[in-house]
This record gives sequence, structure tokens and C-alpha cells, in this order.
Amino acid sequence: MFRFEELEIWKLAVDYGKECYKISGQFPKYELFALGDQLRRSSLSISNNIAEGSTGSAANFRKYIQTAIGSTLETANLLNFAFENKYITLDIKERMYKKAEVLIKKMRSFSKSLR
Repeated sequence: MFRFEELEIWKLAVDYGKECYKISGQFPKYELFALGDQLRRSSLSISNNIAEGSTGSAANFRKYIQTAIGSTLETANLLNFAFENKYITLDIKERMYKKAEVLIKKMRSFSKSLR
């Protein structure tokens, strides 16, 4: 088992990414390779950055956590865009926003613990 696999934030990020993958499958066909691909990549970037940052110094890990937070915000923006274009419902947007907020809070807390 790798160090990152034990982290709650990594597990939450993986689950969040899996949900985003499912959501992107609901987009119109013409958006699957544009908005859908961007949503999948940004959501996958969250757990990727946590994993990549887990090897190295605490200062370096904090930088990767900041990047993961940025990817979470990018994902939220993409979900908002999907909502504004009526590709997802308000319920889906709000549910995913809440999960993003929890994930960001936990990542910030984890980052502070690395000091």
C-alpha cells in the first residue's frame, strides 16, 4: 500500500472523481470531448496531486495539496457551467458543490497539519 492510499482526502478525491466521470456521461454527445473531458481531467487531477505530493517533503506536499484544491475549484466551475447549460440539474450541482466544499476543508486542514 502506498502512503497516499491511507489518506482520507485521497479516498474522498477518488470518490469525487468517480462521480464526476458518471456525471460527464450525461452530457450531450457534442460535449463529451470538450466539457466532459475537461471535467474528467480536472476531477482526476485532485487525487493525482494528492498521490504525487505524498512522496517528498512536507513543504512540497503542501504545494501539491494547493494544486489539488485548485483542481477542485476548477471542477466546481465546470459543474456550474454544465448546470448553466442545463446539462445537469440543480440537485446534482448542489450535491457536488457540497462535496467539493468538504474536500477543500479537509485538504486545507491536512495541509496545515504538515507544518
